[in-house]
Amino acid sequence: MAGPESLVPQQYLLGSAAPRPRTLWDIITTTAEMHPDAAALDDGEIITYSELIHEVELWATELHANGVRRGDRIGIRMTSGKRELYLAILATLAAGAAYVPVDADDPDERAEMVFGEADIDGVFTDEGFRFLRDSARPDAPDRSADEPAENPNAPRPEDTAWIIFTSGSTGKPKGVAVSHRSAAAFVDAEASLFLVNHPHGPLGPEDRVLAGLSVAFDASCEEMWLAWGHGGCLVPAPRSLVRSGMDLGPWLIRRDITVVSTVPTLAGLWPAEALDNIRLLIVGGEACSQELVDRLATEDREMWNTYGPTEATVVACAQQMLPGRPVSIGLPLNGWDLVVVDKQGMPVELGGVGELVIGGVGLASYLDPAKDAEKYAPLESMGWQRAYRTGDHVRLEEDGLYFVGRVDDQVKIGGRRIELGEVEANVAALDNVYNSAVAVQKTPGGESVLVGYVSLEDEAKGFDHEAAHAHLADTMPAALVPRICVMEELPVRTSGKVDKKALPWPLPGVGVESTTLTETEKWLAELWVETLGVSVEDENADFFSLGGTSLAAATLVGHIRERYPTVAVRDLYDHPRLGSLAELIAGAEPRPAAADAPMREVTKVGFGTRLAQTLIQIPVMTLAASSWLAWLMLGSTVAASLGFEWAAAYPWWLVIAMLIVFVTPVGRIPIGGYGARLITAGIKPGDYPRGGSTHLRIWAAERWANASGASSLAGATRVNNYARTLGVKVKRGVDLHSLPPVTGLLTLGKHAAIEPEVDLSGYWLDGDILHVGAIDVKEGARVGARSTLLPGTVVGKYAHVEAGSTVTGRKKIKDGQRWSGSPAQKVGRSKHRFPSHTPKRRPWWVAIYDATSVLLAIQPVVALAVGAAIVLALVHSTGGDSFVGAVFFAPVGALAAFATYMLQTWLGVRILSLGISPGVAPVRSAKGWRLWAIERLMDEARTKLFPLYASQLTPAWLRSLGAEIGANVEISTAVMIPKLTEVKEGAFLADDTMIGGYELGGGWMRTGETKVGKRSFVGNSGITAPGRKLSKNSLVAVLSSTPKKTKAGANWWGAPPERMRRVTVEVDSPANSGEALTYNPGFAVKAARGVVETMRLLAPMFSAMLLAATLSVYDSLLDALGFPLTWLLSGLVLMGMGAVAMAVTVAVKWICVGKHRAADHPLWSAFVWLNELQDTFVEVVAAPWFFQHTYGSGEINLGLRALGVEIGRGAWIDSYWFPETDLIRVGEAATVGPGTVVQTHLFQDRVMSLDTVTIQDGSTLAAHSVALPASLIGTASTVGPGSLVMRGDRVPTNAVWQGNPIEPWKR
Repeated sequence: MAGPESLVPQQYLLGSAAPRPRTLWDIITTTAEMHPDAAALDDGEIITYSELIHEVELWATELHANGVRRGDRIGIRMTSGKRELYLAILATLAAGAAYVPVDADDPDERAEMVFGEADIDGVFTDEGFRFLRDSARPDAPDRSADEPAENPNAPRPEDTAWIIFTSGSTGKPKGVAVSHRSAAAFVDAEASLFLVNHPHGPLGPEDRVLAGLSVAFDASCEEMWLAWGHGGCLVPAPRSLVRSGMDLGPWLIRRDITVVSTVPTLAGLWPAEALDNIRLLIVGGEACSQELVDRLATEDREMWNTYGPTEATVVACAQQMLPGRPVSIGLPLNGWDLVVVDKQGMPVELGGVGELVIGGVGLASYLDPAKDAEKYAPLESMGWQRAYRTGDHVRLEEDGLYFVGRVDDQVKIGGRRIELGEVEANVAALDNVYNSAVAVQKTPGGESVLVGYVSLEDEAKGFDHEAAHAHLADTMPAALVPRICVMEELPVRTSGKVDKKALPWPLPGVGVESTTLTETEKWLAELWVETLGVSVEDENADFFSLGGTSLAAATLVGHIRERYPTVAVRDLYDHPRLGSLAELIAGAEPRPAAADAPMREVTKVGFGTRLAQTLIQIPVMTLAASSWLAWLMLGSTVAASLGFEWAAAYPWWLVIAMLIVFVTPVGRIPIGGYGARLITAGIKPGDYPRGGSTHLRIWAAERWANASGASSLAGATRVNNYARTLGVKVKRGVDLHSLPPVTGLLTLGKHAAIEPEVDLSGYWLDGDILHVGAIDVKEGARVGARSTLLPGTVVGKYAHVEAGSTVTGRKKIKDGQRWSGSPAQKVGRSKHRFPSHTPKRRPWWVAIYDATSVLLAIQPVVALAVGAAIVLALVHSTGGDSFVGAVFFAPVGALAAFATYMLQTWLGVRILSLGISPGVAPVRSAKGWRLWAIERLMDEARTKLFPLYASQLTPAWLRSLGAEIGANVEISTAVMIPKLTEVKEGAFLADDTMIGGYELGGGWMRTGETKVGKRSFVGNSGITAPGRKLSKNSLVAVLSSTPKKTKAGANWWGAPPERMRRVTVEVDSPANSGEALTYNPGFAVKAARGVVETMRLLAPMFSAMLLAATLSVYDSLLDALGFPLTWLLSGLVLMGMGAVAMAVTVAVKWICVGKHRAADHPLWSAFVWLNELQDTFVEVVAAPWFFQHTYGSGEINLGLRALGVEIGRGAWIDSYWFPETDLIRVGEAATVGPGTVVQTHLFQDRVMSLDTVTIQDGSTLAAHSVALPASLIGTASTVGPGSLVMRGDRVPTNAVWQGNPIEPWKR
């Protein structure tokens, strides 16, 4: 089978075609022998080659007399343009030493740093030469006997020729040492390229080469050796003349220059007539524009575009430029190997984009061994021992490489990843632009903005900003159009490149331009200028038209809140015009004086509370362990009756009693219900202290009900019985598909309908206060899925609360009204989506639902039984210790159980889906029962089969269940009715999305076909209701709903959904490198992801090992201590196993991803896959074994701290959904409510952006809320239940906010 190197076209692998080894001294002496009388250097006075060699040898002899030896390093800092500079360079080479140049114009600090880092032995200055070393270099070459006696100090090919310092990404320059072998190969390779077919012949003694670049810049080596390698004359030009541009023309003509090597920026400065006599023009060092080629390449003038980093000896590849032909950086020089690789280091196919890696004869080395080992690491896919990673993105084509941009020039502007090269080319092509550059600047508000800097060809003609903006908008997506700054001239570095660090920012003259603004408008306008970095002309300025993004909006609103704390992000979206926003703010309530708003003091959770919680967990975990003991005793007794010697038999009356009480609904529902009712007896609506006795009783009741398993057995009909055991008043005909409150403070009227995942708990934590209240849902009322009803909520007769709403309880929902949103508000009359009459009672369906609930509950038990049977068979067949064997073979059993559960789910969903169609049916009917059962199966599958979700297999899995899923779809833990769901190509469904499902009302159930369009995105916990269609290229934000009607390309937030204005996110073409790691990955990337995703199975395998260990411990305890003592100790055993599960999860997290940091990662990258791998351990190992038993306790804080979350003392945390743990800070005495996600990442354009989330001391992020990246909740502030804290939003100190998205909350 062909290796990866077979993907690389052969024209890119020219390492074997390297010129013969020799030195630069060999080259110039050979030239002098061929052309002794030709001019070699002309600095106003000509010196011939023979004179040059004679002079250089004299200087070299003097250097030897001063103590210079082969291998020494000589610093050179001399005035540019003088012959002495070039004599010093050549003398250094002739003496066998390496020259280390510093520009004479550079500051002394730079010279000291370069000479110090290079550890020079001597230095040339305008005053002469000074030797600096008393003894020989410790790393001097060995003077062996085989050295030629006539000139022991003559350079050898392996010796260093020069050390040139490049600008480092860290700001510290890096020294690059280039050998004579590499340098001479470069000179000889270029000789076979330039002017070989020119009508006036190749390079020779008639050519005069401009020396216009600083010798501290490696391109100066090209200038020198274009002359000295071919018998040409080097003609130094004064630096000021080269930079000025306009004055250079006459000088080039007067000095009869024929060859110029320069950077495109300088070439762009020179008028075309200045180059009339030039027959060879070479550009390199930065991107070359098409416009420059069309202007400067002619029939008589060869124009070449070269590319190469200092680290690979000046030039690695080149291409002759022709007008009208796309600008390429060409093919490699003879001796150089080029390969374009993806993120995994594998060669890309033709047309692919990746990082350029260089091998071959041109490889130099860093002075710093650690940096050298890092940057010149082996390239395993090609078998190269040393390879230089350029950090440049290029596109691989048959005819050459096409420069795309720096890897670190890939910036994200308005949610779009872009290459600066594309923008620079378009700005350079604008009318009357003489020279240009594009830079990314940061506004004080933290926004990245693109700025184009231009100088003009004809200043009198001026610059038309509007025409330029229109032209750029026609040629580029809106997100790439930069704001333009006109300058007299652009700052230029020593190398001749534009000095981007010296470009002005903030832009000169930016500010508030109108003098007619009101005080409020002026104050606002100044904030806009600070946030966006652009001028504000008048009151009609539009925030988003000026370049505002969602992050900029959050930043601006944060500043506004310092004076007007009640302003919300939504207000800016609704009032983007300056005048309109000012009017709104003028009516807002300004911040009260400090004396009027006392700072809330939030009490920490005390040690006594924590101790009580730990003690309470012992009986609770004992209850949870009881069902395990029941199954173990049943299995062991059955095995003993079948003759297995290792199995112990237990009295059948005890086994049956344990099964009835702790496994079947007959026992579990009364234990859970009446037990919780007993614990919460006497609790009435009111406010109670956090961690006090009332709060602890409610907390204990929740843990007890969860441990009893009553909730998992409570099906669509049996849940009513469970609710009654808790004390809930349930009238006839109620459809309750959510869990009732442990407080019992709920009343459900006749035929009321509660859809799945509704929070009816009736309490929530607000700092150190627990609000408890009753909930009353009247006759015929409907509450949509994933809604939250806060204490005191009253839903009137036949009223409707739409899905995803949060009802605050401040106002009663009147009869027949329809409410929606968070906070829920009246949006109209309740619609009659169901028949007005109630369906027939059909009591036999109660038994069918009951039986199905039991079947669904024992589904995992059946899967585990299959796995256990295989484990026992393996243990039996191998003999040995049964405990060790059970734990050892448990991973095999886990795979069998996983496969069995998959098969059960697949069969169940496929069989139940037969004949399912959209429409309305009674809950108590075949169709209603099947829809309910499918939803339960799908909901359980995303937990039990978690490793299968958010993976490449997810679309295939859902397709097999009957859903229509397009190509390249990404799906996380979504819930759906597969048969009625269509997800089109390139769509993305994030965590916990609800696609379709069913609606309830008056004993009826309604469903419909749900569609998600091509390349659309549904954010975390987003809802697309049954029968709705999300159009292509649309976005539904986190915690938001899909509207009834959508247009392509629209973006929606909130519930009810509102159109969201934001900067358009363009989708790049498939050839773009971003696409290769987002929408269109190659096979190698898919394979790599598949390997990592397969490793997710390690999580259920380890969980099975814990299960086997737990059951083995119980078996041993039963054998040693008997049933009563084992039962008493069973809870402690389970708690111990939970600690082991947590420890392993922590280890996996730190091994896989280490410490999370704020950064961007494309979907198809190793970080994202490894992050999902560690998250699988959190969900499959830590969650069921540890987190779900420790909500709100001190133990969950310890577990989250071990994973990396910074948690202050006395915080109460009721959730473990902290995705990138190290980016989260929860302050002292803070509260995080149940079902809450502290969301440290967002996927936009399939790029995972990570940022911090801070919940400061004493603040609250209440139940079912989401805080997005870069958000902050101020000290002692409360964000109420069902809220969305937008990206970058900052809740003021001591405030109360609520909503989706948040706004001030007056309770």
